[in-house]
Amino acid sequence: MIYIYNDYGGTHTTSLAAAYHLKQLPQSERTLTSDEILNVNFFNKLTKKDFGKLIFHGIDDEGHSVYTIGRKRNKLVVPAMKEMILLMQEKFHVDEKIVFSNTSPTVPLVMSFGGFFSRGLKIDFIGVPLLVKGAKQCCDNIFRLVENTKHVGKTSFNEKVIILENEMFK
Repeated sequence: MIYIYNDYGGTHTTSLAAAYHLKQLPQSERTLTSDEILNVNFFNKLTKKDFGKLIFHGIDDEGHSVYTIGRKRNKLVVPAMKEMILLMQEKFHVDEKIVFSNTSPTVPLVMSFGGFFSRGLKIDFIGVPLLVKGAKQCCDNIFRLVENTKHVGKTSFNEKVIILENEMFK
């Protein structure tokens, strides 16, 4: 199975989700520390050239690959990827289940502003503190989103490609 966490930029909530998934962060709903947040791989480190690229984060404890992708405003990226995957599965008899999980519903407003200042305007002294504050606000939702994503992946037996919009985590 392959898990792909996706959102607008692919560097904040997706990186936190991948870190939770790979057990690189405490496995609880407790608020993360600033150091824990800032030490997450790829957190606030991707740039415009990384949009649309699948970023590999690692292999989970069950042998599943974990990726992230920043899709910008384009809501067609994930459906297009789904169609390509279904084509490849049919044509080449690949039998790998893919789970797309949207982390956008977990993003608080303060994190959006932080990303804009830090990644968009390159003003880290304003953006990074806002990003950390936002990550602390939403880390419990991200943890629960990851747990739900793994559960759906394990229990959806008939679907080859699953798209989770995760609206319940708003």
